[in-house]
Amino acid sequence: MLAPGGLLLVLVVGVPLVVAGQISLLDLDQYTFRQWLDAPFVGLDNYVEAVRDSALPHAIWVSAAYAFLVTLITLPVGLAAALAAHDRFAGRGLVRSVLLIPYVLPAFVVGTVWRIILQPDGVADSAVGRLGLDAGLWLNGPRSFWALVIVQAWTAWPLLYLLALAGLQTVDPEVHEAAAIDGAGWWVKLRRLIFPYLRGPIALGLVITFLHSVNNFTLPFVLFGVPSPRDVEVLPVLTYVESFQNFQFGLSAAMAVFSLAVVAVPIVAYLRAVRLT
Repeated sequence: MLAPGGLLLVLVVGVPLVVAGQISLLDLDQYTFRQWLDAPFVGLDNYVEAVRDSALPHAIWVSAAYAFLVTLITLPVGLAAALAAHDRFAGRGLVRSVLLIPYVLPAFVVGTVWRIILQPDGVADSAVGRLGLDAGLWLNGPRSFWALVIVQAWTAWPLLYLLALAGLQTVDPEVHEAAAIDGAGWWVKLRRLIFPYLRGPIALGLVITFLHSVNNFTLPFVLFGVPSPRDVEVLPVLTYVESFQNFQFGLSAAMAVFSLAVVAVPIVAYLRAVRLT
């Protein structure tokens, strides 16, 4: 009974990994692509070039830093929204649905709308100017990094809200009754009774948020275009540029293998957090 699922995993995951690993060991470009199996074998040269002579280290740092900040922002926002939408009140179903809108919108739509908001003399500049602050460029220069963090956090926090809300549904009502009888305050009740139920959902939400942010291509691509500013030169966009603009397929495959190593770290951390390993 496990054979069909195992075969599907091999075809969807295993085969592309093997092909990517093979391409990363070849000098594959626009001149050798048609006979890529006969492309010159260069061993680990593409990996060395990616580390020494390309923007890969900077892209990994930018991707990891912005993904970490996005994950950090989504935790309190998503948890607070889940706690607020958990209790019964008039219109609760509508509120719960509205809170999911940022997450279900297509990334292309989100990027396009926010690009209009953040353009020079746009809505963001007007809002900042009313606060007496200096309005500058959001889509280029140092502010572009924080623009990416804000937009990605805006679209990512509902996932943590949804998972935390699902975790709150599993809390036994008798636990709340016992806490009320014992006179537990809201903070003690939250920390001692509710948080243990949310450990698994929150850990999963944080890992998915981090991975989605690291691997997100559409949002930076739509917001900043290519070549993107150096402050938002994330790993997926850099890999795209090397593949489909510079036609360095072997080098981009090596970058893709490095990205696999980057995303493996939070996955292992999550598995250890929920004690599945």
